[in-house]
Amino acid sequence: MALVPAAHGPVFAEVDMGVDSSAPTVVRATVVQASTVFYDTPATLDKAERLLAEAAGYGAQLVVFPEAFVGGYPRGSNFGVTIGNRTAKGKEEFRKYHASAIDVPGPEVDRLAAMAGKYKVYLVMGVIERDGYTLYCTVLFFDSQGRYLGKHRKVMPTSLERIIWGFGDGSTIPVFETPIGKLGAAICWENRMPLLRTAMYAKGVEIYCAPTADSREIWQASMTHIALEGGCFVLSANQFCRRKDYPPPPEYVFSGTEEDLTPDSVVCAGGSVIISPSGTVLAGPNYDGEALISADLDLGEIARAKFDFDVVGHYSRPEVLSLIVRDHPTQPVTFTSTSEKTDGPHK
Repeated sequence: MALVPAAHGPVFAEVDMGVDSSAPTVVRATVVQASTVFYDTPATLDKAERLLAEAAGYGAQLVVFPEAFVGGYPRGSNFGVTIGNRTAKGKEEFRKYHASAIDVPGPEVDRLAAMAGKYKVYLVMGVIERDGYTLYCTVLFFDSQGRYLGKHRKVMPTSLERIIWGFGDGSTIPVFETPIGKLGAAICWENRMPLLRTAMYAKGVEIYCAPTADSREIWQASMTHIALEGGCFVLSANQFCRRKDYPPPPEYVFSGTEEDLTPDSVVCAGGSVIISPSGTVLAGPNYDGEALISADLDLGEIARAKFDFDVVGHYSRPEVLSLIVRDHPTQPVTFTSTSEKTDGPHK
């Protein structure tokens, strides 16, 4: 399926909010609202490159993709799980989902890095990360020179997500200092965790990326609150999906709703949005279909917002309220070994 045919104009109309020429530093940012090619990671990467090329053509310096764009968000699936039982079909669904995930590092990460370098953009990409036989909902960061910067693993999967995804630890809550601002990310409902947000604010996040799978209108309230609370830009990217973007039944079943769906039924309505540190909506939310949603970020807005409220600065009371973040990696098994003696073999 060709998303952007070479002989025609762009498929997606860009939402262009203009630029303030008096701004001290302006960053062109784009959030991508599009669906995964489910169970087909190579095709998803091809689609990602077409979208990235189109965003770069509009002048984007930063491009943010949705949660689980590479690997897929298994909306509607229960993987055959009930309390005390897992079905054979559900286990096979997990095998296929595991096969669609990517290793970090790995060849797919190398390709994403090459894309970022080719199109000279900072790239924030939602993926399903495979670490052995455990999966993580992860965000990967790349710079405009094609270098992989690092990752954030979702620290708290929501509801049934916990049967398929592991839990990230405190070692992957990064904020990267870059020429276009300090970049960080939190995924979907972990954005509602006040202590996680506070940790990111303490690291100085300026462009707060929020890949999500939540297309409800109430999500916009959370995004606006974070922008105001953190004095940062918030870029939330969600997929727009119809039933036909997933495999047909019986291969893939939307549990409890399949009989009510047609191929064109919308199963995730998007709602991607860009919000300024003052709480102003710069672009979106878009509920109309796949789209590139763009705005110019005047980084001077951050200082103007922090003058009013700096949550980890002049508006904090550390002698009353404080936070400790355990940011070391946690391992279920640690092996210790002693050095070989240098005075000959052991007897």
